[in-house]
Amino acid sequence: MAYSCEVCGETFTSKSNFVTHEKVHRNYVCEICKKAFILKHHLDAHHLIHTQAKTHVCEICNKAFSQKITLTYHYRVHTQEKTFACDVCGKAFSRKRFLTVHCRVHTKERPYACEVCGKEYTEKRNLNLHYLMHTNEKPHCCDACGSAFLRKSDLNKHYLTHTKEKPHSCEVCGKEFARKSDLNKHYLTHTNEKPHSCEVCDKAYSQKCHLNRHYLTHTKEKPHSCEVCGKAYSRKSDLNRHNLTHTKK
Repeated sequence: MAYSCEVCGETFTSKSNFVTHEKVHRNYVCEICKKAFILKHHLDAHHLIHTQAKTHVCEICNKAFSQKITLTYHYRVHTQEKTFACDVCGKAFSRKRFLTVHCRVHTKERPYACEVCGKEYTEKRNLNLHYLMHTNEKPHCCDACGSAFLRKSDLNKHYLTHTKEKPHSCEVCGKEFARKSDLNKHYLTHTNEKPHSCEVCDKAYSQKCHLNRHYLTHTKEKPHSCEVCGKAYSRKSDLNRHNLTHTKK
């Protein structure tokens, strides 16, 4: 498949090379946040984020948006409408760009490549996060203790350690959790569902981390090694117990 540049007409067989080439034409730069665009109307639409009042308000949750189309997309969160379906597996999405990203699971396409180490990603936001690993930058800082994080979502989770807030509660037993992911894991204790199955022996687990640990019994891999004596273990908890033998007086 060939990728053709709309600005200069140059063609590329590799999408990652095409994406890198496009940056040459990004001559329209936002004076406020320095984000760059290839086309002027894309920059004009972006400017609304900084200048336009959020006049489009959701009637359900009161969240406000600067553009009506963004509000339209937001409503699908409430209606659970998913009009864009994958031709391969049938999974449906509320927005076309979500479907586009999903399709790369099937095509193995990773159009966003790191210019430092060459690692490739299906989404640009994941590439941007990856770049921070090279710069050691942690832009999201806790106001309470100064701890810094790579992702804002990690900072939000961290805040809960200060507030002791547990906003996610189980509808079955009432148990509360700080993170929704922990609540989802907890629900499996009520349903006895074990969605993660071993491809070798078909043994099933409720959590993926437990399955990953189980796989080590097949591979005999021991990735956790003692820095003092070199003894290796398949589980980190076993290594932690072993480390106590060195620290005991």
